[in-house]
Amino acid sequence: MIWRICLLLLVAWALGFAFFLLSLGKPLDNRKTDAIVVLTGGGGRIDRGLAVLRAGDARRMLVSGVDPDVRPVELAVQFRIDRRLMACCIDLGWQAVDTRSNADETAKWVREHGFKSVRLVTTDWHMPRARMELASALGGDAEVIGDAVRSGAGSPGWRVLFREYHKYLVRRIALWVGAG
Repeated sequence: MIWRICLLLLVAWALGFAFFLLSLGKPLDNRKTDAIVVLTGGGGRIDRGLAVLRAGDARRMLVSGVDPDVRPVELAVQFRIDRRLMACCIDLGWQAVDTRSNADETAKWVREHGFKSVRLVTTDWHMPRARMELASALGGDAEVIGDAVRSGAGSPGWRVLFREYHKYLVRRIALWVGAG
C-alpha cells in the first residue's frame, strides 16, 4: 500500500515537472498591454521591457526589486533611457526582495494606476512562479501576460529547473491551502 502511494506521488511529481517544463515562458509578440513590469535579477530583462515601452506596446513600466542604492539617473545612464521617457513612463520599485514581494509591489502599483493588463517580463524558467504570484496578488484585477527573456546560453540547467520547480510547487500548495 505504501509503495503504491509513493509510486503515485512520484508519477504526480514527474507529470508536474513535465507540465512545468511546457509552461516555461516564451517571448511575446507585439501585443499591447496597459503596463509592463520587469522583475530584476536576470540579464536582458530591463532591455526587453524598454524595447516594448519604446515600441509603444505599453504606456508605463515598473522595474520591481531595484536595489535601494540605485538612483533613477544611474539606471537611465546604464540603459540609455531618454530623460523624458524616464520621467513620464518608468517607475522604480525598491521594496521587493523576492518573487513574492515583487508580486505585492507590482499589484499595488497596478491598482494605483488602474491598469487592466500587465506584461510580465522575467526569465523563461522564472515565468511560471512569477506569473502565478502576480496573478494571485492581483486577485483578478488585471490580466497578466508573460513575456519571457530566454535564459543565457539557450536554456537553463537542470539544477535551476529542479530548484525552480520545487519553489513553484511549494508556493502553489501554499496558495491552494490559503497559507498566502
